[in-house]
Amino acid sequence: MSVFFAPLIVLFLVVVYSVVHSLLASNKIKHLVRNLFGSYTGRWYRLAYNIFAFISLLPVLALPALLPDKSLYVIPPPWMYLMSLGQVLAVGLLIIGFLQTGMWSFLGIRQLITGDEQAQTCLEVRGLYHYVRHPLYTAGLLFIWMTPVMTINLLALYLGLTVYIIIGAYLEEGRLVQEFGTAYEDYKKGTPMLVPFVKGSIR
Repeated sequence: MSVFFAPLIVLFLVVVYSVVHSLLASNKIKHLVRNLFGSYTGRWYRLAYNIFAFISLLPVLALPALLPDKSLYVIPPPWMYLMSLGQVLAVGLLIIGFLQTGMWSFLGIRQLITGDEQAQTCLEVRGLYHYVRHPLYTAGLLFIWMTPVMTINLLALYLGLTVYIIIGAYLEEGRLVQEFGTAYEDYKKGTPMLVPFVKGSIR
């Protein structure tokens, strides 16, 4: 396989993963599963979804290293250390955002124990959510684009994931508007989507 086709395969796999992941997260599929298997499926759906999303993501992340590749650039020191520090910061933001979102609800464990299908019972606008509407996505984008070593396959992977994250943010906001109504609409007006302190941030 040539270096030319490898990034196309990586990008194709990202698209497949993104489509499947988005479909499974949609309310239509959730309702379909509930109709097929009964209302009790709501309590385990999110946990099963997260497990499947994690396992299916592994080959997507591994493929760039398995296919023929070519280096694009390597950031030299000391800038390499600064970018690595940015990645550490991104991981810290991910952890904080993960905890603030509600770890057990995010994983789906609370739903499994309590039987309450709603992953979020109130609109969170404090902490990281005061600065951006999707801090987990912001941290994820910061992490991947702070990579100091870039190859063609990694570039294809990161571009695909970036597009998916942005589209996923819009899809998620549609569900949040349905859940919280005008409260979320008002929240959108004063809080950027992904880039803090920038009111024009992708909305």
